[in-house]
Amino acid sequence: MNAPAQLPFEQTHLLHVAPLLRTLQSEGTVHRVRTPEGDEAWLVTGHAEVQRLLDDDRLSRSNPDPGAARDSGAALLDSLLGGFATDHARLRALLEPHFAPERMRALRSHVETLTERLLDELAGQAPPVDLRQALALPLPILVMCEWLGVPHEDKDRFGSWTQDAANVGDRIRSKQGMAELFGYCQKLIAHKRQNPGDDAISRLCATEGISDTEVVGLTALLLFGGYETTVARIGTGALLLLTNPEQRQALLDDPGLVPGAVEEILRRSMPNPHNGGMPRYALTDLEIDGTTIRTGELVLLNIIAANHDQTVFTDPERVDVTRETAGSLTFGHGTHYCVGAPLARMQLQVALARLVARFPTMRLAVDVAELKLRHDTLLGGLVELPVTW
Repeated sequence: MNAPAQLPFEQTHLLHVAPLLRTLQSEGTVHRVRTPEGDEAWLVTGHAEVQRLLDDDRLSRSNPDPGAARDSGAALLDSLLGGFATDHARLRALLEPHFAPERMRALRSHVETLTERLLDELAGQAPPVDLRQALALPLPILVMCEWLGVPHEDKDRFGSWTQDAANVGDRIRSKQGMAELFGYCQKLIAHKRQNPGDDAISRLCATEGISDTEVVGLTALLLFGGYETTVARIGTGALLLLTNPEQRQALLDDPGLVPGAVEEILRRSMPNPHNGGMPRYALTDLEIDGTTIRTGELVLLNIIAANHDQTVFTDPERVDVTRETAGSLTFGHGTHYCVGAPLARMQLQVALARLVARFPTMRLAVDVAELKLRHDTLLGGLVELPVTW
């Protein structure tokens, strides 16, 4: 038997699937790999299998052996999510109304105003300018402040804590970031109990039957999950449009293509140096495409590979803003489909549509090969995105 492939796989081009990941996918669905921490795991790369397993209750986010859980941002987040697993349906039902279409429509005008303000500031700078710092980083922070009801003067603090919590290279920093985030959420919720406003946290606090502990956990989860991911996707989404000028021109010619373009960008814009997959643990023996997985073994569901499965997406490396993307697994699948997807989609639609319209001649200020991915954070994304116009 061949030795397990070592994660993470070398990413030779930040916008393409890692070559070894592509090779493994072409050879089969399930592969033995070794994690960066030295543990053996099963990597699942086929779209059909990843989709099915994302909604398979024989797999759990939580390690059945708590003593073996890694003390990192990924492990801490999985622990947080796993803590909600026993009452997942009820807590999801509590969150869903806050992402309802009418809520997103009401918030959209504010996102448009914030985006225009940031683009005004960008236009006033002498190029080249780092688009990550100018748009991708500040917009999600400001939106989360508005939507959740976080005081704007605290935005830099919670932004820093979420970045620390997602740090994969420094476990102490990761644990401290998550602790700071939880502590802040506890104080914020106590304040909201006494001074409610028209925001998601106040509405959660006013919901009958929900405890402060649950509100704290959900608030931390929303901050952690909704901020860093959106920063990464705005940056890589902009990069995909900048490197595919014919697709950007299509959006200029027909703004009605923007929603579909965002779905295609979400399918494609997941460059991540930690290209293993979403960790799950087998709660029982099971079979995946002829391979037997034993109870307690780690299974990595690779969304990147699934979203580039040639049996589902023709020429998957190509960006096509008119592509049918119904099979995309970017936000998960089934009962664990990301409840915050409407908020992420709306921000991307606004940010990328306004960026293309406002700066039709924008281009990269450096060669793509000079751009780098963030290795210090769980969610990847770009270190910087220098642009000119």
